[in-house]
Amino acid sequence: MLPIVLTGILAFYVAWNLGANDVANSMGTSVGSKAITLGQALVIAGILEFSGAILFGSKVSQTLATEIVNPTLFAAQPQLLVLGMIAVLLAGGVWLQIATSQGWPVSSSHAVVGAIAGFSWVAAGVGAVDWGNIGRISITWVLTPVVSGIIAAGFYSVIKYSILDKPNPIHQLREWIPWLSAIVLSIFGIIVLPTIFDAPLFAAIPFPKHDLSIATGVIGVVALTFISWHQLESQKSEISAPLPTPKNLFSSPVERLLAQFQVLSACFVAFAHGSNDVGNAIAPLATIVYIIRTDSVPISSFGVPLWILLLGGCGIVAGLAIWGKKVIATIGENIIPLQPSSGFCAEIATATTVLIASKLGFPVSTSHALVGGVVGIGLIQNWRNVRFSTIKSIALAWVITLPFAAGLGAAIFVCLRFIFG
Repeated sequence: MLPIVLTGILAFYVAWNLGANDVANSMGTSVGSKAITLGQALVIAGILEFSGAILFGSKVSQTLATEIVNPTLFAAQPQLLVLGMIAVLLAGGVWLQIATSQGWPVSSSHAVVGAIAGFSWVAAGVGAVDWGNIGRISITWVLTPVVSGIIAAGFYSVIKYSILDKPNPIHQLREWIPWLSAIVLSIFGIIVLPTIFDAPLFAAIPFPKHDLSIATGVIGVVALTFISWHQLESQKSEISAPLPTPKNLFSSPVERLLAQFQVLSACFVAFAHGSNDVGNAIAPLATIVYIIRTDSVPISSFGVPLWILLLGGCGIVAGLAIWGKKVIATIGENIIPLQPSSGFCAEIATATTVLIASKLGFPVSTSHALVGGVVGIGLIQNWRNVRFSTIKSIALAWVITLPFAAGLGAAIFVCLRFIFG
């Protein structure tokens, strides 16, 4: 029991640092565009990150636990894999803490995959690493910012042409509210709801889960449309107010109204982030618990206990609440000047990209997705406004994360094996 408790503390430490660093991925653009305050961002992100980790986070954990290292090579010595996963937790946590202290939005996926590869190579040779899966995951890392950037640029182009550039953008927004509502909730409904409703919690429901997903989506679209329309009507007096003043944080009334949609899109990014990145913190713990309970290594996918998902979710929330402020500024303010319309599109693109990856079990980088989305919009608006010096610093942090984590994971593993034999 003691090894599980100590490893659980380490996993909480990794989740803590992950939350502190990656909170920018879910809330950075909303804070940067002034749609919500930092305090509001932390509360919203805490709830949604936790929900994403619990409801949609197990598949990525299974991938990291069984498809990076070749577990059959550790079948005769399962305790060696335990030491390796402890090394992964230590390496990932230390690197994320260093990055957070510097305000770098690094990839926890890079750190954990790198650490697993590093210790595996030292422990059992080059053949211990499943290079095929590493290659496939690496391709998703490259594609993530590209796909997110394309989606964000395309979505922003539609909003710019159909709403922002029209003579009466408020009227156009009124016409587009049902469509925006449908787009936002459809992304969530199509990707997430079928998986959630297949969970044991809903097993006793007597009608098909597919019908339940559709019904939930339709109700959500209707509700969101009504709420948005009501808000639009209630702010007619604000629409006629003079622009802009020191108290007015937005460039136009329509941006002020779009801020409400951006809050919703930020919620989806928080859920998406929790669903994908929680695996980076809890996969090593899930592996260790499996080995201790069965005295064997996990050869294929296995169920992740609920308490482990809860631990990861709580760690993410605690970290983002206490240490998350610094990285928010990098993503939300230091790449391009953001308004709710651009932040909304970047977040929708990020949520879409990451949720698809979570459903497929790929441990992608939410940082990659959001930065790609923000840059894609910046190129559509005016490429001269893109602060390429910030992007260069972020990209450098991404590049060095993998080899640094691999080396650190290998070094810690060697030390642990020397100490514990």
